[in-house]
Amino acid sequence: MFVHALVVTNDARRSGRLVRSLDRLDEVRTSSDVPQRLWDRLNTGDVDLVLIDRSSLSNTPAAVVAAIRQLPEQPEVIALTEREDGELRAGLLAAGCLAVLHPGLEDLRLGEVLAALVQRRRHEQVRQLGGERWPDKASLRDFVSESPTMQRFVAMARRVVNSDSSLLLLGETGVGKERLASAIHHDGPRRSGPFLGVNCAALPEALLESELFGHELGAFTGATRTRRGYFEQAHGGTIFLDEIAEMPLHLQVKLLRVLESRTVMRVGGEVTQRIDVRLMAATNRDLEAAVAAGRFRADLYFRLAVVTLRLPPLRERREDIPGLLASYLEHFRASLGGPVRTVSPDALDALVGYAWPGNVRELINVVERTTLLASAPVIDRDDLPAEIVGRPAPASAGTDLSGLVASAGPWRHLGLAQARDRVLDAFHREYLAALLADHGGRIGASAHAAGISPRTLYALMKRHGLRKEDFRASRPPLGRRAEG
Repeated sequence: MFVHALVVTNDARRSGRLVRSLDRLDEVRTSSDVPQRLWDRLNTGDVDLVLIDRSSLSNTPAAVVAAIRQLPEQPEVIALTEREDGELRAGLLAAGCLAVLHPGLEDLRLGEVLAALVQRRRHEQVRQLGGERWPDKASLRDFVSESPTMQRFVAMARRVVNSDSSLLLLGETGVGKERLASAIHHDGPRRSGPFLGVNCAALPEALLESELFGHELGAFTGATRTRRGYFEQAHGGTIFLDEIAEMPLHLQVKLLRVLESRTVMRVGGEVTQRIDVRLMAATNRDLEAAVAAGRFRADLYFRLAVVTLRLPPLRERREDIPGLLASYLEHFRASLGGPVRTVSPDALDALVGYAWPGNVRELINVVERTTLLASAPVIDRDDLPAEIVGRPAPASAGTDLSGLVASAGPWRHLGLAQARDRVLDAFHREYLAALLADHGGRIGASAHAAGISPRTLYALMKRHGLRKEDFRASRPPLGRRAEG
């Protein structure tokens, strides 16, 4: 990502020298100003490094540095002194300055020092922005599988690791699309850059444009500071747009422009910013059907789908369930404490035979819940949730879908993609209606059972015209009702 540096000094010669040295560095954007305007500049935001004269830090440099560091961007402060003075240097470093520079440095040495300081700041930003959801960085090695289907998938994924082409990841909710994107990023040449994930359905439409592309001071009500969007922050790395099918059409136009020009313009801005970002997008929807229905732009779809990977659902790779169980049992034993747990053959048969509509995410939830609640080291069938032992999964091959197809109405005159979309819509609506009925319309409980987030459940309900109020009478909720 870019590092934004601000040089603050009344010495025009010193300012010019520092600006020239910083401008020679890639990934740096530099501006300068006088000390009298320091706080006007800082209060608008968008500064990572402040190079400032010692005289501008007043007689209490620790207080000034602390105030600068407390800004939302937490800028680092580099003090500029008139001479080399060991005692002065020690005092400024103790006050919280990142470094102390004096004019005696030759141009070559000054450039080397500034490069090191910029790289240090950039690494810290990448660490903060790319904070992992998992203890270790994801890797394609995590996707080792006993399933031939999954093995073929991983082999294909390895072929795109070193590419900069856009990548479209398809698959049902909970199959691990974000973790796959993170693995491809961290195994590839952009691993030292940030990996930023954005859920396009989780952000209100009014905020999504600003979050993705940034905004300038005063661009809209409440824009009290300049803000870099995710595309600028991901410079040199990867941005992952989850649930891309939910992006509004007017933002699809702007996203297409960003992909084609490799530049981004902030909301309220007048200049474009160059960016170097690999885009990965994901959806559990049929984008071809969305294009045909006019809900998704065809030109953006073709731009995104340079390479398309479809992550198999867990029910199509049941061979992996025993290994995943062992891995997550060990993980939760370490994080939650308790005895080493194993799974009885009877419980394992139930787990392998279950349909796993929530895929790997649901499996993780079940293992965590069972680890917390099981009373013995061996997890038995009775320790498993009722839906697992009470609803055996249909076979992955030869399943009778005649009832489901019939519920989709007349479909034989449609193309394959449209027919598939119609059948899936019918299934989603029937599944969600049964799920809500089972849980008395309670969103949290229904989402947990499905292995999805409440926000995703709300979005699906809205899409299919379902309201939680319509299901509250079908099954009285147990205990105190704490959910809206």
